[in-house]
Parts: sequence; structure tokens; C-alpha cells
Amino acid sequence: MKIFCIGRNYAEHALELNNPIPDEPVVFMKPPGALLVNDKPFYHPSFTSEIHYEVELVIRICKNGKHIQPEFAARYYDKVAVGIDLTARDLQSKLKSKGLPWELAKAFDHSAPISKFVPISKLKGKMDFSLEKNGEIVQKGNPESMIHSFEDLIVFLSKYFTLQMNDMIFTGTPAGVGKLEVGDQFRAFLNDRPMLNCEIR
Repeated sequence: MKIFCIGRNYAEHALELNNPIPDEPVVFMKPPGALLVNDKPFYHPSFTSEIHYEVELVIRICKNGKHIQPEFAARYYDKVAVGIDLTARDLQSKLKSKGLPWELAKAFDHSAPISKFVPISKLKGKMDFSLEKNGEIVQKGNPESMIHSFEDLIVFLSKYFTLQMNDMIFTGTPAGVGKLEVGDQFRAFLNDRPMLNCEIR
């Protein structure tokens, strides 16, 4: 199983971090150990003092494919979840300043809390998602605001990687990211349906 992540896929988020809007998807990966499932708490690691939350839709690949053509891309995913890409922003800034990869800031253990997947066929085309921090909505988004659509991402990734069943794609975060603190409680929603709870300890 591979976990692909897409950076800067919402224009407002790229701008809030003073990043250019990319012409092509910005891709990085997380290992399976980054997943945090079943609403387990997240324990703040000691190597960073500035972890940011980034809520995202996550699509699941449902069949193997390579060099997937645009007209067939929609056949390669069937379920969606809501996930949180946790980023050690202080460490990321340090790595970026040296021209180094982001893995230490993005791929650490349990840096990807994720809900259960639901069939896209049951959502009737609507996929509004949001993140609540301590009872207040801090992020909202939907796929229509993405720079690169689900299908675009599948086509692009499949040029470089063989996509396999149960691979996941974290598809990018909307504006509103911010710092989390020990004691925070996060809830993520899909079409106003509670999908994910995550307590920070």
C-alpha cells in the first residue's frame, strides 16, 4: 500500500503559506506507519514545537493501473475518507531552506489520522468536508475548488507509479491550516456527517 499526498492543491492554501500555485501536482509520500486509525489519540512528538493540521479528502484506488488515460481515470477510485495531514511546520521550513526533502516533517509516525472509507456512490456527487477544532470550524472545502481534480491526480501519478488496489491519495488541503496544541480536540466531517475524532495528547 502506498500513501500519496498532494501539496498546494487549493489556491487559497498555497497563498496563505506564500507558496506559488503549481502548474503540476506537488507530490510527496507517507509510509503506512503514518496512518492513525479508529479515532486513536495523537501524541505530540518532542522533535517539533509547531505541528499544523491540514484536513483533506482521501480517495482509495480500487484497481491496478499504469499510464491511466483521462477518460478512464474515474474508474480507478471508489471510496473516500477524510484525513488530516499533520505537518511539523518548523521542521519543514528548516528543511525547505536547505533544499532538503520534507519526509521528516510530513511522514513521521501517526502523521495521518484518517476516518473509515465510504463508497463515493452513496454521496450523490456531493463531497463537502470540514474540520472542527475545539468546537469551532477552522477549515472547509470541496473537490470543486481543487486545482487538480481526483482524475487529474490519478492520471499524473500513474505516469510515475503503478497504482495498486488500496493505495490512498491525500488530495490536498483548503485554506485555514493552523497550529495544534496538546489538549485540542478535532472532528472532521463529510457532508455534515461526523467522520473522524482526534484528541491531541
